[in-house]
Amino acid sequence: MPQPYFEDFVTSLQKKFERPLPGQLAHARMLTNSELRLKARPNARTRKSAVLVLFYPHKGEIYVPLILRPAYDGVHSGQMAFPGGRFEPTDENLIRTAKREAQEEIGLRLTDVQVEGVLSEIFIPPSNFFVLPVVAHIPYRPDFFPDPREVEKVLEVPLREIEDKSIIGSSEIKVAENYIQAPHYLVQNYKVWGATAMMISELLDILGS
Repeated sequence: MPQPYFEDFVTSLQKKFERPLPGQLAHARMLTNSELRLKARPNARTRKSAVLVLFYPHKGEIYVPLILRPAYDGVHSGQMAFPGGRFEPTDENLIRTAKREAQEEIGLRLTDVQVEGVLSEIFIPPSNFFVLPVVAHIPYRPDFFPDPREVEKVLEVPLREIEDKSIIGSSEIKVAENYIQAPHYLVQNYKVWGATAMMISELLDILGS
């Protein structure tokens, strides 16, 4: 059944992606003080990846899913993120990477997913990846089937919650054996920080433009 409020949102979103991206100006607000982040630069071994920022309607509101990564022996252990992963040689482009990874990680059915645009690419020093956020929508609430190896939990987050400035904070976060000062969004009692927070910051700038 058509949902006018969501159709209006998608139409507005399409127009907003016709404008220049805010990029680094938006990213800077959620940048950590990590020494690695400040000093690291891309190199010959830097790889490509992509994530999917997916909007969908539910109960008269606009939602976006975030995932909680399981605890594991790696740099992104236990972190909040958008579904996504590394580019594979079989992917024709990074948009395909984002969609494929979302299908693998959260069981997303891709048939009705429509891409609206991309955010600015972000370099992630700890894992040595460039990540491209791909913004898309699906006209109904999808069923989620998270892969337990990749996803501990799927959080369905109303857009109004992310837009609430009162959820922005800053705290010490332990990364490996070190502590860094990091701005974050407190979403359903989880701290969303790092590259994902930088993506959200740019997304909110675009939506508010």
